[in-house]
Amino acid sequence: MDNTGLVAAHPPDAEPGPEASEPTGSEVAARKEPVSTRDRARMPAWLPRALVLAFLLLGAFQLLDWAAHRLIGLFLVLFVAFFVSLAMEPAVDSLDARGMSRGLGTAVVFVLVFLFVAGFVFALGILLVETVHDLVIELPRLVDDLVDWVNRTFDQDFTLDQLREQLTKDTDTLAGYAERAANHAWGLSATIVGGLAKLLLIALFSIYLTAGGPRLRRSLCSLLPPTRQDAVLRAWDLAIQKTGGYLYSRALLAVISAIAHGVFLAVLGVPNAIAMGVWFGVVASFVPTVGTYLAGVLPVLVALTIRPLDAVWVILFVIVYQQFQDYVLQPKLTARTVDVNPAVALLAVLAGGALLGAVGALLAIPATATVQSFVSLYLKRYEVTEDPRIDRAQAKRARRAGADPAP
Repeated sequence: MDNTGLVAAHPPDAEPGPEASEPTGSEVAARKEPVSTRDRARMPAWLPRALVLAFLLLGAFQLLDWAAHRLIGLFLVLFVAFFVSLAMEPAVDSLDARGMSRGLGTAVVFVLVFLFVAGFVFALGILLVETVHDLVIELPRLVDDLVDWVNRTFDQDFTLDQLREQLTKDTDTLAGYAERAANHAWGLSATIVGGLAKLLLIALFSIYLTAGGPRLRRSLCSLLPPTRQDAVLRAWDLAIQKTGGYLYSRALLAVISAIAHGVFLAVLGVPNAIAMGVWFGVVASFVPTVGTYLAGVLPVLVALTIRPLDAVWVILFVIVYQQFQDYVLQPKLTARTVDVNPAVALLAVLAGGALLGAVGALLAIPATATVQSFVSLYLKRYEVTEDPRIDRAQAKRARRAGADPAP
């Protein structure tokens, strides 16, 4: 049977008509078949990986937090040692330029610093022992004088016997005070031992950093491209300049303060005047913000054991000298080394103390001066036109001078 007609009627390559391209009702129903409950409850493929990554990040954060709390003391030691090495490096460089090896120069500088600190601590210890001894001896007389003054001033009739009876009644209170004092003394002893260990670590790291300063800078610059090396070395030089300048300016202030207070105390007839002058100069110059008032406590106590009126004179001299140092001496000595605005310096000391305690307060000013100088190198400044709104007082003086008739 000839099938050509059928083949011709239905060629294999013939395009289906528009009616054939439309899906049937059963196909549409198959396509819209609802998802099964198992497919709907299946976890997305990305969720396990996200959960594992979240747990890994949380574990890494906990590990870093634990390590940071464990190593914060070591980081603080390295931070202080770095600034000490910056302060010592100019003296070591000077000895190195004169032909002395860098290791020997570092040893000489640190031995001299150690001898000075040890001598100061030894003299301070002797001074404190003598002061406590004098206070214990003079305490009955001071109490008698105080009771007499209170009776005369406030028209009272207190006696030492009444005070003794009151102290006898309050034995439990005194025992509690004694117990708390013993606990504080034990804690203070542990703090002193820990502080000495930290000082030893700071000294060791400072010696290594100072002796190997050039090698350290070369190793650091080898990790940076040439365009960054200049910025790092410039910042390092500024840090050395500002830290060393701060240290030497404070040392000079300490010498002047020690001489002034030693002479004044000697004129008053206060014992150990030279030792107390050195104490006052060092503490007042190197302890920020409260150093003057802290240093003045010891001379005032010693003056009380001699004549109470001398303590008043000491307080007045401390206040007057502090004003003279803040507004006359210090601006001239620090103008070329750590020229920081007083308000900025106070803010830096408070911020450093809040972050790192006493160490942060001590290093805040040289660090601020270094950052300020480094930033100023890259800040573009423009010429300011003369405008009376900038300095109104100067503008008023100029108008007044122009209004006055010529002589």
